[in-house]
Amino acid sequence: MSNRLVRIQVLLPESEREAFRREAERQGQSLSGWLRESGVERLDESGDRRKITTPAQLRKFFAACDRREQEREPDWKEHLSVIDASRGRGRSGT
Repeated sequence: MSNRLVRIQVLLPESEREAFRREAERQGQSLSGWLRESGVERLDESGDRRKITTPAQLRKFFAACDRREQEREPDWKEHLSVIDASRGRGRSGT
């Protein structure tokens, strides 16, 4: 893949452009930089093997999990009861 920069034109509703621009500004980025970074993130997310190799990637992973999950995480006692119930249904009962 070539690293030569090329210019592209993207058509989108003015309201989306403004929302993107505000978010880019909030993050201290230009609109084009923010869009490019967002595209790269989408490519990374769609990859077959996503490896977490930096603390920043780990924070990003947990943030994505928090956005995706809407219900509360069970406390440890609830987890243990599910584990115990599963053991009772297992083939050896252990």
